[in-house]
Amino acid sequence: MTTPIRVRMAPSPTGRLHIGTARTTLYNWLFARRAGGTFVLRIEDSDQQRSSQEFAQDILDGLRWLGLDWHEGPEVGGPFGPYFQSHKLNRYREVAQDLLNRGLAYPCYCTAQELETRRKEMQAQGLPPRYDRRCLSLTGQQRSQLDAESRPHALRFRVPGDGAVAWTDLIRGDVSFENALLDDFVLLKADGFPTYLLAVVVDDHDMRISHILRGEDLISATPRQLHIYRAMDWETPEFAHIPLILAPDRSKMSKRHGATSITEYREMGYLPEALVNFIALLGWSPGQDREVMTRDDMAKQFSIEGIGKSGAVFDIEKLNWMNGVYLRQLPPEKYVALARPFLESAGVDLSEFDAAYISSALLLEQERAKTLAEIPQLTDFFFREPESHDEKGERKWFRREGSADLLAAVRVALEVLPTFQVPAIESAIRGVGERLGSVGPAIHTTRLAVTGRTAGPGLFDLISVLGKDRALARLRRAEQHVRAL
Repeated sequence: MTTPIRVRMAPSPTGRLHIGTARTTLYNWLFARRAGGTFVLRIEDSDQQRSSQEFAQDILDGLRWLGLDWHEGPEVGGPFGPYFQSHKLNRYREVAQDLLNRGLAYPCYCTAQELETRRKEMQAQGLPPRYDRRCLSLTGQQRSQLDAESRPHALRFRVPGDGAVAWTDLIRGDVSFENALLDDFVLLKADGFPTYLLAVVVDDHDMRISHILRGEDLISATPRQLHIYRAMDWETPEFAHIPLILAPDRSKMSKRHGATSITEYREMGYLPEALVNFIALLGWSPGQDREVMTRDDMAKQFSIEGIGKSGAVFDIEKLNWMNGVYLRQLPPEKYVALARPFLESAGVDLSEFDAAYISSALLLEQERAKTLAEIPQLTDFFFREPESHDEKGERKWFRREGSADLLAAVRVALEVLPTFQVPAIESAIRGVGERLGSVGPAIHTTRLAVTGRTAGPGLFDLISVLGKDRALARLRRAEQHVRAL
């Protein structure tokens, strides 16, 4: 009988949902969808000092925004809960006590200060810092005495002194660690809370996880966790350690390289569909050089075999390009609905403009915008009178001989138009240019006058959107400005 595919993501709520966690979640989500399996989400909040409900909610909200829903987990429930570690402390202590009773674990009374001192001593001697097992040799009487003194103690796993622990990683192939290089790791901390090493194994066993897809930074934890599986005689899941996402300088991604949390990318105006598509390709390839793909497309194509063994570089320019592709694919009404909040957040007062005008203005930049956050800068001249004009443009076009007369001629030509539509506007402005000797200066000088800029959407289209009154008023003010230069 085939074992049902059950995968999980278990983020720690000690910070906001970041790109690396989102990508690992996506790979688990895609793997489950492709196999018709179950994707489980649980929150590893056993670190009481650093965990917070705010961060836990940010993780849930971020995953939902990305469209990565879960079959079992917080706010959904399921048959193998609870899905917060802090709600099942007794279960971890039960397993730890079992290991202690069978001589596979032992109490450690060393204080944090003592451990740090010994760590520095070993480093000074050129030795790898590891626990020296001194509490393993304590007699029963010594332990009783320490307990009588109410000396706090952790619980350590007793790692075999010889041999090795090995597994076949679904990405990295055969991996082996010598036991002599592993120290006796902590299972329960002195405060009674489990360490990650114990809790993750208990959770994965209890939730019947079949495959563990996680970052390669956790590969050193795997041999320790395998020791727990084998000590408890539990079935071991398959492991796949995913290469890390790298910064442009090929170092590990961090805040110094810019935004790292999903919340930040959302605030920067990226679409969830684009971000999911982009991070999917940071380490995985569907083949055939495919790039723009829906979640459903990716789920049909995804395989662990398609994940590379080396880290992928986070290329913000590629993300911008891909986000622009998705923005252009949006239906007009959705594009406008998504763009409006970014205008309002940038301080643009839309109250004096009707919905049709706002929509027309925003849609003119749909082809050029790469992120929603760019839209206020691209379109604000529709909603605000230009306070100044591009400096280089002013030197080139406004200080050109005859510029004021050209603007006056354009204004008059537009003023007499019976209909203010694009063909008529184009004909009028080109006619002025031809009459005065050159169409180019007429177009560039007019653009600078009505927008304050030298680049933007098509001139005739934007003038049509601005409308006759606004366009003529701006031309008149620009003409006065040029004559005063």
